[in-house]
Amino acid sequence: MQAAGVAWDAVRVPHSAGLRVLTLLGSSSGAVVQDEPALYWFVPTGSAASWDVPGTRSLGLTHYLVVPPTHRVQGPGLHWRIPPDDGALITEVDALRIAVQYAMAPLGTAITGTT
Repeated sequence: MQAAGVAWDAVRVPHSAGLRVLTLLGSSSGAVVQDEPALYWFVPTGSAASWDVPGTRSLGLTHYLVVPPTHRVQGPGLHWRIPPDDGALITEVDALRIAVQYAMAPLGTAITGTT
């Protein structure tokens, strides 16, 4: 278990939406931890305070995340969906926000805050 809000914050996205987010982000995604109910992205420290996407959860100060050992890259159970190869842990928070909004929006819904 590791403390969020120190070297990183994290965003929890429900599993089915998280799989769509992976596709939308492609190579822009940093490391991702997968547990059966959710996927977790690591974002810059302090990002959790302004995260406001409904249906997701941010983890910052006072939160903890169980992080698997780096060699655990397959389930069942907790594992790295995208391992932190070469130190690439962090996903850019605005790109993640847009991808999550698209992934979780009902079909035909306009996404605000995008360019």
